Order: sequence, then C-alpha cells, then structure tokens
Amino acid sequence: MQREIQWFMRPYLIDFLIEAHAAFALLPETLFLTVNLLDRYCSRRVVYKQHYQLVGCAALLIAAKYGDKKDRVPQIHELNNMCCGLYDAGMFTQMEMHVLNTLEWTIGHPTVDFFTQLMVAEEQDDKEVEHMAAYLCEIALYHRDFVSTKPSMMARSSLALARAILGRPEINDGDWDHTENLTLLTLSQHLNQPSPTLARKYSSSSLSKASQKLADFMAEQAAMARRQANPPSPPAETPSRHADIYSTPQKGHGAATGFDGYLTPPITPDNAYGNAAKESYHQLPPRCPVTPTPQSHPAAYPQHVQQYTAFVNQHGIHQQ
Repeated sequence: MQREIQWFMRPYLIDFLIEAHAAFALLPETLFLTVNLLDRYCSRRVVYKQHYQLVGCAALLIAAKYGDKKDRVPQIHELNNMCCGLYDAGMFTQMEMHVLNTLEWTIGHPTVDFFTQLMVAEEQDDKEVEHMAAYLCEIALYHRDFVSTKPSMMARSSLALARAILGRPEINDGDWDHTENLTLLTLSQHLNQPSPTLARKYSSSSLSKASQKLADFMAEQAAMARRQANPPSPPAETPSRHADIYSTPQKGHGAATGFDGYLTPPITPDNAYGNAAKESYHQLPPRCPVTPTPQSHPAAYPQHVQQYTAFVNQHGIHQQ
C-alpha cells in the first residue's frame, strides 16, 4: 500500500540504523526489535519518503527505552545530529507517539537474538559460530524475503549455515520442514554482497572477524565453481562435491577492503520511482553502501535445488 517508499530504499535505512545502534553501543536485541517495530508500523500506515528515516529513529528510541540500559538510550538531539538536522525535536516526539499508538503499545517481540542465544546454549556452539550466525541474521534484515520470517526459524537457519561456513559438524536438532529448508536456501543466496557498513561492523576481532571469514568462504566457493565449470583438457576425474555445501555463488564477494564510510548515510534519495532510481542507487559512491535485492532466476532454480539437496544430505538435515 506504500505510495512512496519502495523496497530498494530499505538498505539505506538499515545501514543508518545499524550505525546508530553501534554508535550508542546498544544491545543486539535492540536492533532486531527496532526493525520489527519499523516493519509493523509500515505495514499499517502509509509512510512518506521524507519521513522514512524519522520512523526508523522513532523505532530505535522505543526499542532502546523498552529493553536497553537507561544510560545508553539515545537523546533526541543526538539522533537529530545523525540525521543532519533534518527534523526538529517535536517531530521525533510526535512520531514516537504515533508509532506507539499505531501498534497499540504492543512493543515486546521475541527477537531472533533471543532464539539464537537459546539454541547456542543448548547445542554448546562456540563464540565464532554465534558471531557468524548474528552476522547472517543482520544480513537478512536488508532483504524483503525475510520480513515475515519467524525469528525462531531465522535463528535455526543462520546457525546451521554458520556451522557449515566455519566447517563445524552439523547438529542433529530434528527434522526440517519445507519452510525451514526454503529459509535456509534463500539465506544462502543472499551472502554474495553484504552491505559494506555491516561488513565493517563484523570485521572486528570482538566479533570473530565474521565478515572476513564469510568473504573468504564465498571466494573459495566461487573458485570451486570456476574449476568445475572449466575442467582441464583432457577431462580429469570429476571432483568431489564434498565441499559444495549450498548454492555456489558466481558473483564477487564481500565488501571492498579499505572502505572508509561515514557515520550517517544520507536520507532516502529523492528519485524514488522507476528504473532511473534503481540505477542511481547502484551508482552511488561508497559512503552509501549498496545492498541490492537479488533478482530471481527461474531457469537456475533446478541447479539451486540440486546443490542444496547435496548440502542437506551431507549435513543430515532431513527434508519433508
């Protein structure tokens, strides 16, 4: 029902929220609750393009007040500075109340971080797996495909994929239904071009350098795909598919090294309609990270299914 905001604008706002969340050192669950409040509000109210960032700030304020430490809750003037002074203090307060009234003050939500912590404790995963799963869950925030995915399902899928990426043994945690299998497959197809803003966040040692490990893994998978696509002549014995754990990427991987971004991304671009807007979105300089929504390729779907089947068979994930 939205007349102005479109899905390709979402990465701009998510980048802004991730950097604001990091700047105030808020808890992980605050970020996921913020995006949940944002999506629930946008599913009930028409949002003007110039107010999209304001709604995100209001959601961050509400989420921080709801469950974070009081001394870390952002002040309105701090958020306004991050928005380059586009709004006045009264607008933040009005939008905050409007979001709360629209959602009928139903704020609490079982975030994906909550379920991840439960599963990590139960399966005794190490910190490296936990950080990689968190990185994958935040990558999912950028994409329309996962807006309505249950947090428990996202947590389970991200942990399974994190273990596979890091070479950990798969956990036998019961059967996987079709929706869970589809979530895992779809998530694996969104790992080629994570946002540079997010990759920079997860490049630190405190988060196990998860972004670099994912980039290395994707490069290895791409090299493997090239070797399989161009066998030596005369043809050698077909290589084992042991390491081909899921859909093998053909594109570049990860964020560009040496990216020097800015703390505050610009507000949603003005040219919001048509192909021209999407083209300009892809041509912006590095200060505005690009996370385009991948286009579907129906012709390649059988190949994805075949590769994914090899993955689930190898790692003991049961399909129904």
